[in-house]
This record gives sequence, C-alpha cells and structure tokens, in this order.
Amino acid sequence: MASVQASAHGPTTGAPGGPEGQAAAGGPEEPAARPIAWAMLSRALAVPLILGLVCFLPAVIAAQPGSGAQDTAYWLQLVLTCYAGARLATMILSTRRRLLQGVFWMFVYIAMGVAPFAQVVIGRTPTPMVGPRSDLVTAIAMVLVGCAAFDLGALLASRRPLRRRAPAGRGAGGPAVAHPLRLRLLVLLAFAASGYYVLKLGGPAVFFSSRQEISATVAASGVASAESQVGSALLKGFGTVPALLALLFLTRRLVTSRRARRTPSTVLVWGALTVVNAVVNNPVSNARYWFLTVLVSLLFTAFPRSAAMYRSVLAAGVVGALVLFPYADRFRYDEEGYRPVRSASVFEPLATKDYDQTVMFANAVAWVDARGHTFGRQLTGSALFFVPRAVWSGKPEDTGVRVGQWMGMSMTNLSAPLWTELWVDLGPAGVIGGLALIGYAAARTDRRYALAVTRAGPGPGSVLAIAVPLIAGYTFILLRGPLLQAVGKLAIAALCLLLVATFREHRAARRR
Repeated sequence: MASVQASAHGPTTGAPGGPEGQAAAGGPEEPAARPIAWAMLSRALAVPLILGLVCFLPAVIAAQPGSGAQDTAYWLQLVLTCYAGARLATMILSTRRRLLQGVFWMFVYIAMGVAPFAQVVIGRTPTPMVGPRSDLVTAIAMVLVGCAAFDLGALLASRRPLRRRAPAGRGAGGPAVAHPLRLRLLVLLAFAASGYYVLKLGGPAVFFSSRQEISATVAASGVASAESQVGSALLKGFGTVPALLALLFLTRRLVTSRRARRTPSTVLVWGALTVVNAVVNNPVSNARYWFLTVLVSLLFTAFPRSAAMYRSVLAAGVVGALVLFPYADRFRYDEEGYRPVRSASVFEPLATKDYDQTVMFANAVAWVDARGHTFGRQLTGSALFFVPRAVWSGKPEDTGVRVGQWMGMSMTNLSAPLWTELWVDLGPAGVIGGLALIGYAAARTDRRYALAVTRAGPGPGSVLAIAVPLIAGYTFILLRGPLLQAVGKLAIAALCLLLVATFREHRAARRR
C-alpha cells in the first residue's frame, strides 16, 4: 500500500485525451479549438435530439389512451416537460461538461416531467392524491417556477468570474488534493468498515439475496431499533461510502498516472477495492438510486475528460429511466414478495410505479394547508440526522413519512422531492430562493470542475475531481428525497473527503 499516493501537482502523464479547452481562472472556460468532427456531429444530432426530447416523446405520451382531463394541470405539465427537455438537450449538446446541472435536468425531465405527464394523461398515479385538483396545479406550477429559479441562479453564476487561486505547488491556498498518508488511512478505513459490515450481516452471501433480506438481517443484528434508525444508517453508510470513495481516488490515480499503472501494489489495492465494492455496493443489496450513484461517479471518474461519456450518461439515462428503471426493483423483495410488472405499454409503469414525486408534492400542499408550514423544522431535522431520537424526543420524521401518515397510508416509504422539502418549511419563497441558490452553487462547482479536469494542476489527487462526480450521482437521491434519509451517506462522504484533503504541497505527492 506504500504506493497508494495522490499526486497533487505538476502535469499529469498518461491521461487519455487532451484538454477540452483552456481557460484562465476567472475567465470563461471556452474551448480553445473545437474539434471539427464534433462540430459537425453536434449539428447533425442537435435537431433530432431536441425534437425527440421536446416534441416527439411528449407527443407520444399525449396520444396514449387514458382518462386524464386536458385541464390546467395537463397543460402546465406539458410545458414543464418541454422546458426540461430543452434544457436537458442543451446540457447534452454543450461543449463543456456540466455534471451537476446535467444530472439535475435529467432528473427533472424524467421524474418531474415525462413520468408525471404520463400520469396526467393516463389518469393514474403510483400514490393516491388526497387533495383537490388545484393542489396538483400548485405543485406543477411550483416545480416549473423552481426550475426557472435554478436557471436564474446558474445564469448569475456564469456572470461572475471565478476567484483566482494560488497555483499548485506554492504552499497553502491551492486547490484541495488528497494527502498521501491520509489517503492510505481512507483505504484502511474502507477495508475495515466494509469488513465489519459484511461480518455483522453474516458474510458476503446475504449481499446477493435481496434488499428485504438485508433489512431483516440489519434489524436482527441489533444496530437499529423501532424508535431510531441511526445505528442502521451509520452501519450501512460506513460500510459502503468509504469503500466507494477509496475506489474513486485510486481509479483517478490509475487513469491519470502512468507510474501508478506500472506499480503492482497500487493495482492490487485497486483490485481489492473493486471486489469489496462488488459485495457492499452491488445492485442486488442496494437501492436503485444508490447504485446509480456508484455507477455515475465511477464513469465520470474513469473518463474525466471524455465528452462522449458525459453525453452518453445523460442520453442513456433518459432511456434507462423510462424503460429499465421501473423493472429494476427485482431484488427489492425475496421470491415470495416480488410482484413482476405487467403492462401493455411502456408508459404504464411510469404512471403506476416509482415516480410519485409530483403527486407527493401535491399531497404535501394539502398537508401544509391542513397543518401549516414547519418554518425550518424539517430541514433542521435533516441537518441533525445523526442525533438519536432517544436524545431528541421531538426529532422530525421524514417529510414523506409525515405526509404519508397524514394520508393514512400503510406504506410510508414515499418520496419528498427537494421542492416539497422547501415548500413544507418555507413556502413559495423557500422553493424560489432555495432552487436559485442550488443553481448558483451547481454552476460554480461545474466551472471549477471543468478547470480541474481539463488543465494541468491538481493532478491525480484532486479532491474536486472526485467530489463532483460523487455529488452528481448522489443528486438523484437528494432531489428525490426525503432529505432526512439522503443526508446520512452524504455527510459520511464529506467526512471522508475532509480526512484526506489538504491545501499544502507534499513532496511525496509529486512522485510519479
């Protein structure tokens, strides 16, 4: 493990492909020379892509038979779908990789656009709507307004120059890089935590059974109780997140450093981490959204400069979400509990499974009308997720759970998209202000990431080059909600990144 280091400075060697563009810190990151082949290809793809996302797919859904009425909710949902489709097409065709913004618009187009539009047309929803139709109109309108606020925040971020930072190799103040010794500690933590997780659940075999079996085994292990799931969340979080992050750091090192690829110890550790992740982060024992996080973060880390991979992930994500995702819960239950999807149309599962984000927003509108806004209480509970209920007796439950209990639902594992969380706590002002801030932060982070992966600088040990792909993949979970369930693994990832990050030059980090 002596060779598991993060080279932090100097030009990288062995990186596949050249920079997509050169940009000075504080200036626009326009490519210096756009490849002629891609320019011709983008023009050829632009028209069919935009027509497909904005016109063809919504038109096909609108033509589906169903009992839905063409009222205000119908037309608002159609506008939202077309708007999100246009923005997603812009992300795919962009000359720059906007990871966070691209994933945001992919989620909105699928979960808040296409799927709810199919529900409106067919007249069926995965979860019943308890309030009047006007609540659905309010929910769709606020999603649309929130998306516009996100775009406004991103536009404001593009108008501000990036703050000039000290170049790497001049002491403190440079970009964050992985400290070589701390990275070794993260690798050891990953092996130890994942090993304990596997042993606590009785061995690797249970990780290839079903999520239902995993949950039952965790409950039998005694780390969780009926009153609090903090112990279970910490066990799963530390058993999966450090292993993924360690794999991402070593993957980036192997991709960007020729010397690392020629060092047997580094390759062997990477191989061992791959095996560990295949056990604890496989799609059988984990939620679909978490496996998407693992897959997306690995692809963006392994191909940091590949515009083709970026565009393929966004484009294939739409197809996969519409065709494969509703059927991808095969391993949620055991053989007795599994109920296969039977439908005559590819759009029927969108109306009956999984995509309950918009209708749950409408139910949250009705819940707020009956109970009032919580004025930050729900967001505070999410931020203090690690506090056990035995210590904080009045700790808020998941927003989806609270709304589901108010609805009288027996199954309360319901979504609470980010728009819902902001609405429940702070109303329309929270949705507009919150999404504008998120759009601003996403655009600024995307610009920083573009500089980190397209210019010589932080090199294989760049923390930003690892954090952004991870957050991009985790965006699915954050946007779907509830936040109280989502923030646990994100906080563990933040702790791991803080463990390895340093802003100072280290001679050992310069060795290839």
